[in-house]
Amino acid sequence: MPDERDAYWFPAKRYGWGWGLPVAWQGWLVLALYFAAVVSAGIWLRPHVHPLMFYGSVGAVTMLLIVVCLLKGEPQGER
Repeated sequence: MPDERDAYWFPAKRYGWGWGLPVAWQGWLVLALYFAAVVSAGIWLRPHVHPLMFYGSVGAVTMLLIVVCLLKGEPQGER
């Protein structure tokens, strides 16, 4: 019988709030896409030329990563 934890892409941290490194390939894909988006923002939206656009786009993809972690990560406080 599969464990319910097997369905999570990101485990909850043992101490504190947040998630650890991915435990499923889907989580690693999400993390790789996040880093690719941040690097792309640094290349295309030079922070010293377009600081608001750069930080806004990094903030947007970070919020998207947090939403994915909330949806597919282990709920906080279950450990």
